[in-house]
Amino acid sequence: MQSLRVVILHNQLSKEALADEADVMEQVMLVESCLKQLGHTSFVLPLSLNLEKGKEALLELKPDLVFNLVESFENKGELVYIAPALLDALKIPYTGTATVPMFQSASKTLTKENLSKAGIVVAEGLELDQLDQCKPEKTYILKPRWEEGSLGLDEDAVFKGDNMAFVSRVKGLSHKDYFVEEFIEGREFNCAIVATREGPRIVAVAEITFIDFPEEKPKMLGYKAKWDEESFEYKNTVRRLDFDEEDKDLIQLLGAIGLKCWTACGLGGYARVDFRVDQHNQPYVLEVNSNPCISPDSGYYAAVEHAGMQFTDIVKLIVEDALKH
Repeated sequence: MQSLRVVILHNQLSKEALADEADVMEQVMLVESCLKQLGHTSFVLPLSLNLEKGKEALLELKPDLVFNLVESFENKGELVYIAPALLDALKIPYTGTATVPMFQSASKTLTKENLSKAGIVVAEGLELDQLDQCKPEKTYILKPRWEEGSLGLDEDAVFKGDNMAFVSRVKGLSHKDYFVEEFIEGREFNCAIVATREGPRIVAVAEITFIDFPEEKPKMLGYKAKWDEESFEYKNTVRRLDFDEEDKDLIQLLGAIGLKCWTACGLGGYARVDFRVDQHNQPYVLEVNSNPCISPDSGYYAAVEHAGMQFTDIVKLIVEDALKH
């Protein structure tokens, strides 16, 4: 591959950025290092909602390609599609998922609709004006419709269907910002996917294990488990990528479903699919992340290492995929 001028585009951080937002700079440094190893020249550019300023900077830099690491604007995940939309308008090739599927996959509820249409099993979802349909014997979880990284999501969002006090409080929230989903008791997995010349490929499947969680404590990968390094949840939530023979069929099944999700959601470049598997070994797709975190301490990076690959290999594949379109 010839040497390219690559702009690494990332969301401009807010003034008091929390760990989940600031983490994008770790991703920028990783991609910058990989591009250098591949012989490309890179330029780092923060993008804000001042799109005219971003447009002028991009036109001045004249990139052959943009490596899109924009995760949000002003920490609002629903605006993530703006970056690829701008690049489409400027006719600049970019990595990752295109504008429309990026918008759709950023919405947990739109994603569930697309997956259901493709015959992929998802957890039952309810809008806030449908909470009278909650079943007393089931457990549910309140979720933000748009945000990634489990922003605003922890165990206090989990409730029983007969908890009318909680239901009453939830009804007062914004319908456009939140919805409710059945909480699937069981094991949690995710699979990392990358685009190749032959099509999307599973990098690795990982399980998130919950160590010494009290029986009454919901086993979930919430904000604390991802970002609060001093918390019980962070210290006792452990990723594993090696499985016994008895899990072989399940791991293959999760990979196959992950590839179906890729196609159903129109993804590109790289992605991660999150699952819960119930006590009957039935997988449910929870989320499809079209621009997952790839920092060196992320699950995606761990999957790459487990697969015996260098992250430079992944960046090369992502760049090649972007240049095909």
